[in-house]
Amino acid sequence: MSRIGRKPVVVPANVKVAVEDSTCSVEGPNGKLSFTFRAGITVDFRQEDRQLVVQRSNDARDQRALHGLTRSLISNMVTGVTQGYTKKLEIVGVGYQAQLKGNTLALQVGYANVVNKPIPEGLKVLAPDATHITVTGADKQLVGQFAAEVRAVRPPEPYKGKGIRYEGEKIIRKSGKAFGSK
Repeated sequence: MSRIGRKPVVVPANVKVAVEDSTCSVEGPNGKLSFTFRAGITVDFRQEDRQLVVQRSNDARDQRALHGLTRSLISNMVTGVTQGYTKKLEIVGVGYQAQLKGNTLALQVGYANVVNKPIPEGLKVLAPDATHITVTGADKQLVGQFAAEVRAVRPPEPYKGKGIRYEGEKIIRKSGKAFGSK
């Protein structure tokens, strides 16, 4: 048995869960998320102890793989609608900055033009100052994807460390050319 898939997902009291056919919907204070799971996987919500239990129909390789995955995705949905997910980015470089313009994140990161990234529905993006960006939302995948897209606009380079990086990310620096060495 899958060790991860076997563990039940504990659902807090302020979260509503609905399992219909092959769709699991979770609604909480931070929003509503739904997930369609594959055939052969069953999800049962036990109302008496407020737990979601994921089970598989057989021990085929694909079913074993989907068992733990489905349980993890449902657990991430429950965490997302209760606590939410946050990714913090920092911008390093002279003149590099970020601004919020309505529903768009405008990045000035050394290119001739400003790079505009539209903010997806369901995400909240804050720019407390010109060099920091905070992405928050209930959907873990959407938060991570948008943060990765923003970072990809100007990833940190190894010589001076300029670019957009995750907060706390370590950049391995290179020394560059050694002048006059023989």
